[in-house]
Amino acid sequence: MGDHKDDHKEQPLRVGAAVRRRRRALQLTLAVVAERSGLSVPFLSQVENDRARPSRTSLERVADALRTTAVELLAAADPACSVDVVRAEASEPAAQPRVRSLVRGHHQMHASEFTGDHDAGREFQYRNDQLMYVADGAVEIEAEGRAYRLGRGDTLYLTGGVRHRWRATVSDTRVVVVAVAEHVEAVQNRSSR
Repeated sequence: MGDHKDDHKEQPLRVGAAVRRRRRALQLTLAVVAERSGLSVPFLSQVENDRARPSRTSLERVADALRTTAVELLAAADPACSVDVVRAEASEPAAQPRVRSLVRGHHQMHASEFTGDHDAGREFQYRNDQLMYVADGAVEIEAEGRAYRLGRGDTLYLTGGVRHRWRATVSDTRVVVVAVAEHVEAVQNRSSR
């Protein structure tokens, strides 16, 4: 049972085709995506052709330029499967902050684990309901004009359409976010720049 060889899809996901499909669906050129993301055209071309793997930060910049999220691009990169194991990464200290997708492929649910601080200027809005669970540490979440402080083991449930932002208030905080995956939007809060 502890043998990882039987796990589905041990190789890293390739997001190039998903990025290309999204860019073409929006009828954007690589130059436009480069300008919006601050990344170079050659790098974006390499990403689309799976010759370069973007960092999580670069993938988020590409996703923002394509008016989607990194989670959506990753979901579109891997075909759905009925059983999939996502292993915890090695227990070495990770660069902070870090986002780890807990569900691979295109499914009706997204789940991600956020470790460390989070960009408090980034505001999220999910069309469908979302659950946030604080696995370790503490967070402050702003939603509907109110601030909510959550500690280890606490959860916050948001109905679809509620814009919210959050930040870790303790180092090494881990938050698990689960949402129905019909559609996810991330918008940059213009006033926090």
